[in-house]
Amino acid sequence: MEVTAVATQGRHGSNDWVSAYMLLYSDTGRIWKQYMLEDNVGRLVGNVNPDSVVHHKLSQSIRTRFLRFVPLEWSPSGRVGIRVAVYGCAYRSYVTDFDGRSSLLYRFNQKSMSTVKDVISLRFKSRQAEGVLLHGEGQRGDYITLELHRGRLALHLNLGELQSSSARMVVTLGSLLDDLHWHSVLIERFNKQVNFTLDRHTQHFRTKGDGDSLEVDYELSFGGIPLPGKPGTFIRRNFHGCMENLYYNGVNVIDLAKRRKPQIYSVVSIWFIMRNGF
Repeated sequence: MEVTAVATQGRHGSNDWVSAYMLLYSDTGRIWKQYMLEDNVGRLVGNVNPDSVVHHKLSQSIRTRFLRFVPLEWSPSGRVGIRVAVYGCAYRSYVTDFDGRSSLLYRFNQKSMSTVKDVISLRFKSRQAEGVLLHGEGQRGDYITLELHRGRLALHLNLGELQSSSARMVVTLGSLLDDLHWHSVLIERFNKQVNFTLDRHTQHFRTKGDGDSLEVDYELSFGGIPLPGKPGTFIRRNFHGCMENLYYNGVNVIDLAKRRKPQIYSVVSIWFIMRNGF
């Protein structure tokens, strides 16, 4: 579910309450992550008596299966006692798994797609510090690549002529992202202006060069680059982990794949198998 707020009380008719606690969440029930307030503090204020209700509206909602309330301080005249309420709503999830060899291809209806505006959103959970989440390129030298590199998220963007180094952009966010926790990504581009967001952190930048549009030929690939050696392509590892709610300009890519729509293809990267000797 998507959790938007929590509330606590002490134990009714007693001197037992919790005056401070940590909030942990997990998708598996085995690996936990701490909810942090906006000032990077993980300590939530609790109760001063058994019956008053203390609410905490979360500044950023949590999408999770499990919650854990960890008492830090409690009543000086009693023991730990806590009643909790969790507020939120149902969360619809489209998830696909990548094994480090596979990728999904989203093929366009025409030979190439030229856009002045792009909105790409997804969530990922990674098992490795390296791996391509998204790649697309065009014959004139345009490309967009989103990848994990040494545990950081890197966005490579080129709008312009082939081999024009002045038009290339690489922007990185985050660190240690191979932590098996979900991370949210949003890429918004209008002409040269780009907003690149990872979880709560956003980088605003303008692309270089003369191009205003992103021209991609035939397809976008998710989870890897299945055909290396094309102009502008650089060898990278395939992504090993999960992606959720993957949208490209309003298209739910994972939903199309689940429904076996013809514009979505599942590919196993044979070159990756041969290169690693499997």
